[in-house]
Amino acid sequence: MEYLLLIVGFVLLIKGADFFVGGSSSVAKSLKIPSLIIGMTIVAMGTSLPECSVSVGAAIKGEAGLAIGNAVGSNIFNLMVVCGFCALFCPLAVQRSMLLKEFPFSIFTALLLLAFGFTSMEVGRLEGAALLVVFAVFLLWMVLSALKSRKEGGAAGEGDYEILPGWKSALYILGGGAAIAVGGDLVVDSASAIAVHFGMSQNLVGLTIVAFGTSLPELVTSIVAARKKEVDMALGNVIGSNIFNILFVLGAATAIAPVPFKMENVADIIVLCAFSVLVLILTWTKLKLVRWEGAVMLLCYAGYFAYIFNR
Repeated sequence: MEYLLLIVGFVLLIKGADFFVGGSSSVAKSLKIPSLIIGMTIVAMGTSLPECSVSVGAAIKGEAGLAIGNAVGSNIFNLMVVCGFCALFCPLAVQRSMLLKEFPFSIFTALLLLAFGFTSMEVGRLEGAALLVVFAVFLLWMVLSALKSRKEGGAAGEGDYEILPGWKSALYILGGGAAIAVGGDLVVDSASAIAVHFGMSQNLVGLTIVAFGTSLPELVTSIVAARKKEVDMALGNVIGSNIFNILFVLGAATAIAPVPFKMENVADIIVLCAFSVLVLILTWTKLKLVRWEGAVMLLCYAGYFAYIFNR
């Protein structure tokens, strides 16, 4: 029964995120906000709502081990698998400004989480509040960037997201949010039950089953965007989602209930930072990710996956 509920939960999460992103992106497109900004904000937050629902739900239910594992595991999956698969479909051009600003900022957020957790081996309510404050600053930065782009005459193409009537956009946003909330609740309960049954730690479940499931919206969204040549949307979605997962998702979860920090979490965050530096190096010289680099990223993730199952 737990497996059936897990599948139903994932379906609700994925379809809910799909509708939420469609409605939100329609609103953003109608306001002529550039694809990169949409990817970094609206789409990134929409596709990260499953992680948010799962991690906050886990904190409320006292299943704290799922929260950090889910967020960090999703970030590693987003960076190596989502970007890797996208590069296999279509070489991904990268803006120099992203490599100088948003990408390093995503690494900074991971190091900030590591610093908060390693000092007391717990991410408490105060640290959670600090993460939310940093997220608010990031969001303000993105809003100011969008306003500057509009003032300079920058506009997004239609891309994969059509402009819907206002009532339909609102329906998609509200309905998608409701599906995400219900789906997240089902995933937390069923994944925890499966973990207990097989003797798996909550951290391992969060890094694998839950991280894969909640990252599916990012994977689908970025691959579709890459195939439609919306490379700014694809990469912006991944980087924005990774920032959102740490600052908002973990910030909200730990503000609700302190989350214990384990040495496994330290190792996983170090891996995330190392992978981030690797991708930064790969993209720096030619300002793009090509197919062979995508294959290397997928192989690196396969090695990490083997490591977490054998540790």
